[in-house]
Amino acid sequence: MAAKGALWLMMLPLVVPVVIATNTNNVYQPCADAKIQRSDGFTFGIAFSSRESFFFNQSLQLSPCDHRLSLSSSNSQLALFRPKVDEISLLTINTSSFFPDSYGGYMVAFAGRKYAARSPLAFVANSTYTVTSFTLVLEFQKGRLQNLYWKRDGCSSCKGKSNFVCLNKQDCAIRTSSCKGRGGAVDCSLGIQLAFSGTDKHLSVLNSWYEVENLRQYSLYGLYSNLRDSLTSQYNKFF
Repeated sequence: MAAKGALWLMMLPLVVPVVIATNTNNVYQPCADAKIQRSDGFTFGIAFSSRESFFFNQSLQLSPCDHRLSLSSSNSQLALFRPKVDEISLLTINTSSFFPDSYGGYMVAFAGRKYAARSPLAFVANSTYTVTSFTLVLEFQKGRLQNLYWKRDGCSSCKGKSNFVCLNKQDCAIRTSSCKGRGGAVDCSLGIQLAFSGTDKHLSVLNSWYEVENLRQYSLYGLYSNLRDSLTSQYNKFF
């Protein structure tokens, strides 16, 4: 699937390793199969389009790599990432010139072809509300990607903040009209907290999702919370 235009993308690792490990994964296309070990790079994509664009015959959700969806000829956008396996990362997509609601307002994370895996749909934005903070977990078994899923906190991160709206009791959102380029002053760039679970091709356990769940026990939690929330916390400064 080809992207229409270019998105400005950045991957910001939480922890910089002291020793640079050797990458054994030479698969750089999201619609190709890879078998990984810890510290490899892993390429996956996030497609933005309308809800119905991700379904075949309006009933079966398919991977964006499946040619039956024809996303490349529809109103869609593609973002590519290559994080290091089993590192906690914060992925960002600059929305100063890219408006998710202009491309249908939904996104799906995906990778692989024969071993295709894709996430459920996630709402990002419409003309009224925009969700800017997400958590994505990549689950592997014996080094093969099995699943991608969004983890939600039930709006606990915006509890008690009148400037946010809790959508469907699971996502914190701000008004789209408050975003830069939409009449407001808030940077509504998307922030995706990324973690891994399962096992690599050597059956080594991938621990980063466990670490995310337990991050509050460690001193790094405050640092990571600031990184994760930096895209939305500034909203409160204007009120």
